[in-house]
Amino acid sequence: MGKRNYLIEGVSGSGKTSVCHELRRRGYHALDGDRELIPDETRSQQPSLAEAGPEGSVERAAWMHGQHVWDVDKVRSQAASKGSEMSFFCGGSRNYADVIHLFDAVFVLDVDQETLQRRLALRDRDAFGGRAEEQEYILTLHKTKQDIPAFGTVIDGTAALDEVVDQILEHCL
Repeated sequence: MGKRNYLIEGVSGSGKTSVCHELRRRGYHALDGDRELIPDETRSQQPSLAEAGPEGSVERAAWMHGQHVWDVDKVRSQAASKGSEMSFFCGGSRNYADVIHLFDAVFVLDVDQETLQRRLALRDRDAFGGRAEEQEYILTLHKTKQDIPAFGTVIDGTAALDEVVDQILEHCL
């Protein structure tokens, strides 16, 4: 069997970054999409907020969310890399449709609204989801399931982190 690639998705606050860290702790190749798969120019440029909507608005939060994309070439390169038997791509990307065909399976972390609100309340103000308007937008996304692959295996993201990762790995091994 060749290399296998897995996408771990979910709304902001569902636990994707924590899962990434736990997979790494266990020795798996896991990529943090928010830090490792964004285009290089995103790191060095301040986005133009002219069309984003007023400061503090849900419209601006939606615009910011829509700007979060992965570098397709980086994803392809990592998916093709022979350095590991399995790779886990952890994070949300608005352009996941451009790379979804590279994954052997998709896992969607799902949490209830109360858990999501509690997790978002702990976010730093500078992180996406740390401001009231961003939290409002994320709760709308959670309710509508917009921007989440519809065909993924749903994983209960409210379980203990070890259990969440064990559930994912059971489907991969």
